[in-house]
Amino acid sequence: MNSNTNQKHCYFCIKNIREIDYKDIELLRRFISAYERILPKRKRGTCSKHQRKLARAIKRARIMALLPFVKK
Repeated sequence: MNSNTNQKHCYFCIKNIREIDYKDIELLRRFISAYERILPKRKRGTCSKHQRKLARAIKRARIMALLPFVKK
Protein backbone atom coordinates (compact mmCIF):
# COMPACT_ATOMS: atom_id res chain seq x y z
CA MET A 1 0.00 0.00 0.00
CA ASN A 2 1.38 3.35 -1.00
CA SER A 3 1.56 5.78 1.93
CA ASN A 4 1.07 8.78 -0.37
CA THR A 5 -2.55 7.86 -1.11
CA ASN A 6 -3.64 8.62 2.48
CA GLN A 7 -1.46 11.69 2.84
CA LYS A 8 -3.27 14.83 3.98
CA HIS A 9 -2.11 18.26 2.96
CA CYS A 10 -1.73 21.29 5.18
CA TYR A 11 -4.74 23.61 4.94
CA PHE A 12 -2.59 26.68 5.61
CA CYS A 13 0.03 25.81 3.01
CA ILE A 14 -2.61 25.20 0.33
CA LYS A 15 -4.46 28.47 1.11
CA ASN A 16 -1.13 30.34 1.44
CA ILE A 17 -1.99 31.61 4.94
CA ARG A 18 1.16 32.94 6.60
CA GLU A 19 -0.21 34.17 9.94
CA ILE A 20 -2.97 32.53 11.99
CA ASP A 21 -5.00 35.17 13.81
CA TYR A 22 -6.39 34.25 17.23
CA LYS A 23 -9.47 36.40 16.52
CA ASP A 24 -10.53 34.26 13.54
CA ILE A 25 -12.76 31.94 15.57
CA GLU A 26 -14.42 30.23 12.59
CA LEU A 27 -11.04 29.08 11.28
CA LEU A 28 -9.84 27.93 14.70
CA ARG A 29 -13.00 25.89 15.35
CA ARG A 30 -12.15 23.67 12.37
CA PHE A 31 -9.10 22.42 14.28
CA ILE A 32 -10.83 21.74 17.62
CA SER A 33 -12.57 18.47 18.49
CA ALA A 34 -16.08 18.14 19.90
CA TYR A 35 -14.49 18.05 23.37
CA GLU A 36 -12.76 21.40 22.70
CA ARG A 37 -9.33 19.78 22.40
CA ILE A 38 -6.77 20.79 19.78
CA LEU A 39 -6.72 18.15 17.04
CA PRO A 40 -3.32 16.55 16.41
CA LYS A 41 -1.54 17.22 13.15
CA ARG A 42 -1.86 13.59 12.03
CA LYS A 43 -5.65 13.96 12.16
CA ARG A 44 -6.02 17.26 10.27
CA GLY A 45 -2.88 17.01 8.14
CA THR A 46 -1.28 20.31 9.11
CA CYS A 47 2.47 20.68 8.83
CA SER A 48 4.59 21.13 11.96
CA LYS A 49 5.15 24.83 11.47
CA HIS A 50 1.47 25.62 11.10
CA GLN A 51 0.46 23.23 13.88
CA ARG A 52 2.61 25.20 16.32
CA LYS A 53 1.14 28.52 15.13
CA LEU A 54 -2.37 27.04 15.31
CA ALA A 55 -1.90 25.79 18.87
CA ARG A 56 -0.55 29.19 19.94
CA ALA A 57 -3.53 30.98 18.34
CA ILE A 58 -6.05 28.62 19.98
CA LYS A 59 -4.43 29.09 23.38
CA ARG A 60 -4.47 32.88 22.97
CA ALA A 61 -8.14 32.78 21.95
CA ARG A 62 -8.92 30.74 25.04
CA ILE A 63 -7.16 33.22 27.31
CA MET A 64 -9.07 36.10 25.68
CA ALA A 65 -12.33 34.11 26.29
CA LEU A 66 -13.08 33.79 22.56
CA LEU A 67 -12.96 29.99 22.78
CA PRO A 68 -13.87 27.79 25.76
CA PHE A 69 -11.30 25.70 27.59
CA VAL A 70 -13.73 22.80 28.14
CA LYS A 71 -17.13 21.75 26.84
CA LYS A 72 -19.97 22.06 29.34
